Amino acid sequence: MTTLAHSANLQLAAVSVRNFYLLCKPRVTALIVFTAVIGMLLAMTPETSLVTLLAATVGIGLASGAAAAFNCMVEQQIDARMARTRHRPTARGEVTTPATLLFAILTGATGLAILHLWVNDLTMWLTLATFVGYAVVYTIFLKPATPQNIVIGGASGAMPPVLGWAAVTGNVTPEAVVLFLIIFLWTPPHFWALALYRRDDYAKVDMPMLPVTHGEKVTLVHIVGYTVMLALAAFMPVTMGMAGWLYLAAAVVLNGLFLGYAVRLYLHYSDALSREMFRYSIVYLSATFAALLADRALA
Repeated sequence: MTTLAHSANLQLAAVSVRNFYLLCKPRVTALIVFTAVIGMLLAMTPETSLVTLLAATVGIGLASGAAAAFNCMVEQQIDARMARTRHRPTARGEVTTPATLLFAILTGATGLAILHLWVNDLTMWLTLATFVGYAVVYTIFLKPATPQNIVIGGASGAMPPVLGWAAVTGNVTPEAVVLFLIIFLWTPPHFWALALYRRDDYAKVDMPMLPVTHGEKVTLVHIVGYTVMLALAAFMPVTMGMAGWLYLAAAVVLNGLFLGYAVRLYLHYSDALSREMFRYSIVYLSATFAALLADRALA
C-alpha cells in the first residue's frame, strides 16, 4: 500500500508540474526566448559574458512564462468556451486561480531578480514593462475593448529582441528598434489570420476581434497592408548595415511568400488557406531571425 501511495503521489506531482508548464504557453514562450536570444547574439562582442547570455535567457523566459500564466488566469472563463483554448489547465479547472496567481508572481519575480543580479537594471525594467503591457494593459483592458487590440498590444510581443539587445549592450539602439519593428508589423497579419478561421470562437465569447467587428474583407485589407509594411521593414537591416547578402536573399524569399499568402487570401479566402498562412507566419518569423544570425556569423 505504501508503494502504491507513493506512486500515486508522484503521478499527481508530475501532473501538477505539467499543468504549470502548460500555463507558460511553452510554444509562445519558446518563440519569445528565441527572438530575445537572437537580439543578444546580434549585439554581442568578444567581451560579452556567457553568464550574461545565460542569465538573460533564463530571466526573460521566466518573465514570459509568468505573463502567459497570468493571461490564462484572467481569461480562464473565456478560454473554457473556446475550442482553441479549452484545453488549458485553468480552463479545465485543474489549476486554481490562487495557485496560478502565486505561480505567476513567483516565476515573474524570480526572472526579474535574475535580470537585476546578473544582467542589468535596464533589461529588468524593460522586461517588467513588457510584462505589465501584455498581462495587464493588453489582457485586461485592450483585448476586450477594441478590434485594434492586437495592434496596440503587439508592442509588448515585439519587445523580446530589444530585451536581448539591452541585456548585452546596456542600452537600446536603432538596430534594436528595427528588430522590434519587424515583430510589431508581423503580429497583426499573424494573429488576424488565426482570428479569421477562429472568428466564430471569438464571436461566441464577445471578443471584439477585427473579423468579428468589421468582417472578413476589412480584415483581409488590413492583413495585406500590414504585410506590405512588414516586407519594407524586413529590408531595413540591410539598408542599415546590420545584415548582408545572405539575409537579403532570405528576406526576398520569405517576404515574397508572406505577401503571396496575403494576396491569395484576399482574392480567394478560405479557412484552410487562412490556417496555412497562420502556420507560415510562425515559420517566417523564426526563419527571418535565424537568417539575421546566420548572416552575422558569416560576416
